[in-house]
Amino acid sequence: MTQLTTGIHHLAFMASDIKKHIAFFSEVLGCPLVALFDMHGVPGGLHAFLRMNDHSYFSIVQLPDVDKIPIEIGKTHAGSGALPSAAGTLQHLAFRVDSDGDLIAIRDRIRAHGVNVIGPIDHGMCRSIYFAGPDHMTLEVATSDVAVDPAKWIDTAVLKKAGISAEEAARFKAPAPYTGPSPVPQPPYDPEKPHMAYPKEVYLQMLQVPDEVITQSASYTAPPVAETV
Repeated sequence: MTQLTTGIHHLAFMASDIKKHIAFFSEVLGCPLVALFDMHGVPGGLHAFLRMNDHSYFSIVQLPDVDKIPIEIGKTHAGSGALPSAAGTLQHLAFRVDSDGDLIAIRDRIRAHGVNVIGPIDHGMCRSIYFAGPDHMTLEVATSDVAVDPAKWIDTAVLKKAGISAEEAARFKAPAPYTGPSPVPQPPYDPEKPHMAYPKEVYLQMLQVPDEVITQSASYTAPPVAETV
């Protein structure tokens, strides 16, 4: 079976003050800043990328007047890994390190910057530490030795709690590969499917535009800093 998604390219968080976030994730967590530019196609937006590895980045977005939007624990933000937030929001984010030694090292690095850290806690499938980031982010760093074994970690009792039948569980554990056709045309608008939050009339017009036109008109390929010889 060929799995097309192979990891996280980047995670993007909204910031009230992008400098504060860049400083935290660079100095406290040790992720180098590798990109900072005007957000493509978004007037007034700033976009930053910090490197986790050559294929995985942490992204920060600052848009006008974000600082005027209220933060409410239990709705916009969870506040901890054990608390709720509104459906569709990010409950918490876990970074990865390669070993238990690295987990203690990153804990010590974070604490050395005056940030409180809880853990490590052993969850069996991973060991984790927990702390907060700017703007009430709920953050974790985790490590594990082996891949998660579904035979040990998919609880049949919890499948029932989630409303998942045995047949559905079998499909979810072994998703069918996609074998074509390609390209697939844009499907008709279905209000029951997930959709991005554009004005509906604009969104419906966008769905009628051929892919190659979207690619040509909306792409920004040149870096903001010109090459020097």
